Amino acid sequence: MDKMAITPKGLRMLLAGLIVMVSGYILMTGGGSDDPQVFNYAMFDFRRLVAAPLVILAGIVIEIVAIMGKFK
Repeated sequence: MDKMAITPKGLRMLLAGLIVMVSGYILMTGGGSDDPQVFNYAMFDFRRLVAAPLVILAGIVIEIVAIMGKFK
């Protein structure tokens, strides 16, 4: 019973995936308007619509690999 279910490399990958996902959510923040009568187009820029979801998906893929992969 000396073996853990997850290896140290897998644990590092889990933490890396978490950091990547959190950075994706940080990329998605902002872009609001202080005045409800004024429309702000900043919420439809490339960073929020494309880059942030791709970073979050990359973090999810890292998490899946960390959980399902076999590491020595």
